[in-house]
Amino acid sequence: MNVGSTGWNTAEIDHLVDTLETDCLLILQGGRTVYSYGDVTHRYLCHSMRKSFLAALMGQDVEAGIIRLDATLEELGIDDNEGLSAVERKALVHDLLTARSGIYHPAGYETEWMKSIKEKRHSHGPGTFWCYNNWDFNALGTIFVRATGQSVAEAFAARIARPLGFQDFDAARDAWTESFVESRHDAYPFRLSSRDLARFGQMFLQGGMWEGRRILPDGWAEENVMPYSHAGTRGAYGYMWWLERDGVFAPGCVTPRGSYAAVGAGGHYCLVVPERDMVIVHRVNTDIKGRTISKHGFGRLLRAIFATSAQPAQQGIIPAQ
Repeated sequence: MNVGSTGWNTAEIDHLVDTLETDCLLILQGGRTVYSYGDVTHRYLCHSMRKSFLAALMGQDVEAGIIRLDATLEELGIDDNEGLSAVERKALVHDLLTARSGIYHPAGYETEWMKSIKEKRHSHGPGTFWCYNNWDFNALGTIFVRATGQSVAEAFAARIARPLGFQDFDAARDAWTESFVESRHDAYPFRLSSRDLARFGQMFLQGGMWEGRRILPDGWAEENVMPYSHAGTRGAYGYMWWLERDGVFAPGCVTPRGSYAAVGAGGHYCLVVPERDMVIVHRVNTDIKGRTISKHGFGRLLRAIFATSAQPAQQGIIPAQ
């Protein structure tokens, strides 16, 4: 454990990170590192946090009119191997962003949990039902690439990584696409270090600003994390971001109002807590088969963090680690 002069009593946090399968925990408050455990430079697989990255990227193109949130899949020429029905082709880009497309076509890069909750094909119309669905997220990647002429990796490097001063990210090495036989829409995985991921979260906490420069269009960070859908025991859902709902986010913990997170399978979180002026990054080395932290384990850790944390510090910048 490495912590600055914060006034925190971290004994319970220290105990939990030693007993859970936590490989890295990094906490920022007031823009400064207040707790660090593990190797913050290790580039872990991000899993579904990739979706929040894409949501951030799309703001520039929405503002410029290059991507229209009210464009239908029919207008955009989006289809798939089994063919989309006339009703499915009426789904809007906005429906995909909010996981409300009603399209339950086979998709790639799905976890067992995603497969278990997938609705029956043609069971819901576009915009009428929320279901966390990789078809939506992967198809958005296709829409982005066609509209911008850039890969997700190229755009992320230019629009996010470079302006935020990422220290460990190399787009040629750490972002790629994976294709699948069941669907023509690729996934766009990432690897990021925890200290670079923390900068992404801090930029959202600052409303899309970084060192006085606007990185995201005005209002886009806030629009990303509006509670468009009720997500049951997991809180709420925005534009490919998970949100707390009346304190509901992780079991066993009352999460401060207004918190939101990019979440990846196995225990990857970039949790932004505006009420505490805080960013919490949690990583698990999921390259090791079977290594994971449950949502209950993460809830216990969050409870300890929120019980321990001091009042928000003065706003600062994230120092190099």
